Amino acid sequence: MSEFFHAVEVFFDHLAAVHWGALVVALVFHVAKATVRTFAWRNILRAAFPGARVRRRTVITAYLAGVGVNSIAPARGGDAVKLYIARHGIEGSNYATLTSTLAVETLFDFFIASLLFLWALQQGVLPSLDVLPNVPSVDWTWILREPRVALGVALALAVFLAPFVVWLKRHLEEVRRRLAKGFAILGDRERYLREVVTWQALSWAFRFVSVWWFLKAFNVEASVRNALLVLVVQSLSTLLPFSPGGAGTQQGLTAYILRGQATTTALLSFSVGMTLATTVTNIALGFGAIFLSLRTVRWGRLARARQAET
Repeated sequence: MSEFFHAVEVFFDHLAAVHWGALVVALVFHVAKATVRTFAWRNILRAAFPGARVRRRTVITAYLAGVGVNSIAPARGGDAVKLYIARHGIEGSNYATLTSTLAVETLFDFFIASLLFLWALQQGVLPSLDVLPNVPSVDWTWILREPRVALGVALALAVFLAPFVVWLKRHLEEVRRRLAKGFAILGDRERYLREVVTWQALSWAFRFVSVWWFLKAFNVEASVRNALLVLVVQSLSTLLPFSPGGAGTQQGLTAYILRGQATTTALLSFSVGMTLATTVTNIALGFGAIFLSLRTVRWGRLARARQAET
């Protein structure tokens, strides 16, 4: 993690060189990207719960809240917030079906990310196996070097998961049925392409344009190739979402993959600047959405409200 904080220092040292107009444009497209994705998820939800009223406001709030929390919580903890808000905003919904709709929502992303990865392999820009260990990232293997900590974590997980496993055995068939409902829109290929893929394709277009303007804002050559390479880095960093926003991993991969396009200092400044700008924006959108929907951002109060309902 020290590499990430070093990169942050580099970013603040070069703050005066940032093109603020380009940065604002990049953030506008970043917000547009997130907003457009809510339309696709809403259509997936409408197919999963055909008899329920799926309000646009509920879906936008839930999605943006999840994006905001994911920016500061590891392991995609924001998805739990997203499901919680959707569950209480869609009458007759359940967590199993909502969870499977999130899986449907990632199918097109996986397809595009795979194409980008294959393209990057063809370009020969990805780090080889002998280089990969030296790419700066967040070291999470420390827990394996601390037997007592590892044992404590294992026991905590066992205690936490045991009741869930028992419950799942008793309700397995019902869970399967509810999970299947989340994939309902895939049964109508034309509807899936029209109501989901089109919105997600537009989201990827906004994402590309946003990255292009971020490159321009931080004085790195803004080209189609460089923007696509940054998208590759972002896709790879989400495969291991153990650090908030992929902190550390993105900086190391960006500096390696874009080597030669700018100085290492400029690349670090770009990567950290983009991460900080999008994180702050996501947090503002996310917690603003939570407050507007639930009139609170206190997790204790939300947990007590949920416990009282059950």
